[in-house]
Amino acid sequence: MFKLRAVEKNDVKDLFTLSKLYTFINLPSDLSLIEKKVDASLRSFEKPSSNLDDNHYIFVLEDIEHSKVVGCSMIHAQHGTEIEPHFYLTVSQENKFSSSINTGFIHGTLKLGYNTDGPSEIGGLILNPDYRGNSMKLGKQLSFVRFLYMGMNQNQFKKEVHTELMPPFDKDGKSPLWEAIGRRFLNMEYHDADLLSRKNKEFILSLFPSDVIYETLLPLDARNAVGKVGDDTLPVKNMIESIGFKYTNEVDPFDGGPHYRCPLVDLKPVKGMKNVKLDFSPLEDFSWFIVDNTTDNFEAFCVQGKLSGETLIINQKFKSLFKDNTLKTNTIIPL
Repeated sequence: MFKLRAVEKNDVKDLFTLSKLYTFINLPSDLSLIEKKVDASLRSFEKPSSNLDDNHYIFVLEDIEHSKVVGCSMIHAQHGTEIEPHFYLTVSQENKFSSSINTGFIHGTLKLGYNTDGPSEIGGLILNPDYRGNSMKLGKQLSFVRFLYMGMNQNQFKKEVHTELMPPFDKDGKSPLWEAIGRRFLNMEYHDADLLSRKNKEFILSLFPSDVIYETLLPLDARNAVGKVGDDTLPVKNMIESIGFKYTNEVDPFDGGPHYRCPLVDLKPVKGMKNVKLDFSPLEDFSWFIVDNTTDNFEAFCVQGKLSGETLIINQKFKSLFKDNTLKTNTIIPL
């Protein structure tokens, strides 16, 4: 059995273990930084700031049987402010035609832009590889629990939700677009620039080319990376598109990864939210639902159930999860 919940102080060691599995910008393998991120999340859940940019939420997936955190996901209530703008490259086209020689070209273009009143951003979805392929769709649970929380607390977030996907990298793990543009103007490694940009945006505006960049002048592998995703990210792309996210024709200025957005209220999971009573019964015909079980702190469970009017009939095997909370009205979203 698994529990989805707000991060707690004693999760720091598990998150640190998780951070060492891969290189994650949102979950750096640095114990002190993880502690700071957890503290920020605790403050945000307990008493969200009226300054949305200050609010960072971390959700974790707990393996109840082994009492350990095996995954996490995150929300930043506002990404893009006057102090820390949200930067992007607008992907467009420019038509060129010469009547005297009857020749024309359509050039792909990139141009730096920024937003100082940005949307809410989801990101930081990480699942221990040992738990991938589980029949309970654990990665999808970690993604959708954010929509449950946002749908239940819409006043804590912006009207639009933003997410950025990872582009393809070359065989050496390098970003072709970074090698073609970023390295030439910023004179640093991709990872170092990405990490620095989390706390300092000034260098981007000061050093990055501000005029139109013609894709024709870039190497082919860099052109092919713009707005694309890697093979590992393709399932994520398909999933977010299926619930309402749309490509914005904007990409990450460092690596060309595509940006997607959707109004919060138009997201399919949020539109499918219902407030229900719970009942329990042996079931043969069922669907998957994430059910809010919040008492003092936010928590939820993914269960097999069937809607019947204003009641969610849950498979009997999940009843023990709700032993302290069977009389209240619960919020659910379909998985």
